[in-house]
Amino acid sequence: MTMDTLASLRIFVAVAELKSFAAAAERLRLSPAMTTKHVQHLEARVGARLFQRTSRKVSLTEAGALYLAEVRPMLEGLAEAEARIGAATLEPRGTLRMSLPVWMAHPRFVRLFAAYRARYPQVRLDLHLDGRAVNLVEEGFDLALRITRSLDEGVIARTLAPIAFVLVAAPALLARTGRPERLADLDGLPFVAYAPMMASGRLALPGMDAEVRFDPVVLSGNETLLLMAAREGLGFAFVPRVIVEDDLAAGTLEHLLPTTLTPSAPLYAIYPNRTHLPAKVRTFLDFLVEEGW
Repeated sequence: MTMDTLASLRIFVAVAELKSFAAAAERLRLSPAMTTKHVQHLEARVGARLFQRTSRKVSLTEAGALYLAEVRPMLEGLAEAEARIGAATLEPRGTLRMSLPVWMAHPRFVRLFAAYRARYPQVRLDLHLDGRAVNLVEEGFDLALRITRSLDEGVIARTLAPIAFVLVAAPALLARTGRPERLADLDGLPFVAYAPMMASGRLALPGMDAEVRFDPVVLSGNETLLLMAAREGLGFAFVPRVIVEDDLAAGTLEHLLPTTLTPSAPLYAIYPNRTHLPAKVRTFLDFLVEEGW
């Protein structure tokens, strides 16, 4: 029997995304045996094993991850080319799977996502809020938004906007500790601290004359939790300004050392392939820029 290589490629991508032959077979309405035969057809064609299979887990091999990075954008490009032939304009569609920082669980970003969906209703948003570095290809993400001062070599990224960080505290906490007037006044004060960067109890940023040593009374990788802890007066917090603007306006939090401590870091959109950028990714990136990101 001659295998349809294009069908095999689509089946391979489904198995890679779902990490399961059975789940891919169910999605594509095939038998598990036929799904396996299609993947075996590709493995014979490329001369490499594409998946590691155990009784409990299916994962991409190194060759499989490289193959997926090339194949998936090509299939999406093919689908879009077919759509262009059948329509005057290409409507973005499908699932846009994104990895986002936890602090984007905020009304401002929900409104942003709602506005994008209103413009492109055929796109489903699959949003994963996690501070960890994800493997876009192996985990099936179309896009990741991340704040970082340096990108790994070879990463494909688009700079969106600088994100300002501010030092904030609740009025009740300031009534107990006093208001810091300089960086040295922060030494020994309680902080609700972002664990990946501040677990050591030290803060040293570009442009700072000296290192601050504080007392990390709450540690978390979840910036939203840290913001709530800061509102309760548990400690000082160093967070993206965008998520505390409403608190600053309402007076539930106060901005401290505004002329001394005003760092920023770029927000990047990171994606797995420079070519064959799907319409759902391209339009979302353009929308972010249009909205000032």
